[in-house]
Amino acid sequence: MKRITYIIALFFIVIIAASSCDGVRREPGSVYMPDMSYSRAYESYAARDTDVFTNNFTNKGEKIFYNNVPPAGTVKRGELYPTEQLTDTLGTYATSYTLKNPYDTIAMTKFEMSEAGRLFNVNCAICHGAKGGGNGPIATAGHVGGVANLTADAYVKMTDGTMFHSIAYGKGVMGSYASQVTRAQRWMIIKYIRTLQPKPTLEKGADSTSMAKK
Repeated sequence: MKRITYIIALFFIVIIAASSCDGVRREPGSVYMPDMSYSRAYESYAARDTDVFTNNFTNKGEKIFYNNVPPAGTVKRGELYPTEQLTDTLGTYATSYTLKNPYDTIAMTKFEMSEAGRLFNVNCAICHGAKGGGNGPIATAGHVGGVANLTADAYVKMTDGTMFHSIAYGKGVMGSYASQVTRAQRWMIIKYIRTLQPKPTLEKGADSTSMAKK
């Protein structure tokens, strides 16, 4: 009797399972805000359909507004916040010595130092040389003059903040590298440059603060 009961129960379970799978929806339901659920595919540097997209803010109600610019006030994942810098009559370069390297308080890992060296070799060594002596391939070939010898006393005494400003905005014959390396990477590269330099020497009667401002 029990065996018959088990068979009947199993029979009904199979029927219920089969019937429950029949007619299962294979398509998603309606989406309330499709633009929030499914991003529009966009190939880098591809021309956008001007009948659909616009980069004119005043037409964003008639077309899809997209100008490739990040929303104001946003910082991408892993990036540092912008550094606040004072401005005087000579501009921000003159006060850049006040900027502090965040890696002065946060020790760099071996991986970060290795990555800083790689970034230096990729972006800087072509002019400044692998050891920072100003003898990179471009400098020795005579294509660019006045390449800085980063091991010279003036750059040994230069503060991290002033170096950061030069990398971000350019200085002399060197252009800006803001688009090539992130803020965090710039500070990392500066820490790596310090490993290539000799220990700073102070002039008699001078302190480190006064020398840093030069």
